[in-house]
Amino acid sequence: MRETLHAEWTKLRTVPSTFWLLLAVIVVTVALGLVADAVARCPSAGCGLDPARTSLAGVYLGQAIVAVLAVVAVSGEYGSGLIRVTLTAMPRRAGVLAAKAVTVTGATLSAGVPAVLGSLLAGRLVLPGHGFTAAHGRPPLSPDDGAVLRAAAGTVLYLGLIALLSLGVAAAVRDAAAAIGTVLGLLYLLPLLTTVLGGSRLARHLERLSPMTAGLAVQATTGLRGLPIAPWAGLGVLAAWATAALLIGGLLLHFRDA
Repeated sequence: MRETLHAEWTKLRTVPSTFWLLLAVIVVTVALGLVADAVARCPSAGCGLDPARTSLAGVYLGQAIVAVLAVVAVSGEYGSGLIRVTLTAMPRRAGVLAAKAVTVTGATLSAGVPAVLGSLLAGRLVLPGHGFTAAHGRPPLSPDDGAVLRAAAGTVLYLGLIALLSLGVAAAVRDAAAAIGTVLGLLYLLPLLTTVLGGSRLARHLERLSPMTAGLAVQATTGLRGLPIAPWAGLGVLAAWATAALLIGGLLLHFRDA
């Protein structure tokens, strides 16, 4: 397994797009979070805005870059034909997929940590000037706050799970465009459907099952009773999606020809 991990890490880090995609995750996440901070206003007590979720809003787009990174790690080999060489050198296909999962997730987490910390730092600096103060029930973001710490750690884990979900879909679908379309559809179309359905019971159920809506519940630090699902339970829903995708992708990788 050590040799497989080393081989997969070598392939991942020597692809030029890997560095730029990881950098884009950080820059896009922090930049969009900063934009969200700049336009947010909390003029009175109980303004209804969650400062942590506002600062971490860039994850909504940053996750798409993570999906592209994970998909390319698998589909790129199918497109170039390198997958045949990989499976000839390392015939244990489950081990190959596991090694890809470890390396891609590790790379994603290494970008997710500075992306999340940078976003929260920007929120701590910007939001107090827009009314997010203790007097309005929205004290500055601080790691001493357990809810903020949970939002930060949970968001990093969320990005890692998105990488695993995307990796599993790519292993199942093979084609990069189809895999990216499938992942983005799962992430963004279900929330749009719940918006169309309004406040119906079906919409509430879909919110609990949607990988993005449920997973990002972990960012909430206020109004927890109004969430469709508890923060950690929501992240568990995303973990279930990622596990299912990896299992399906692993089975298809095992039984299909390269």
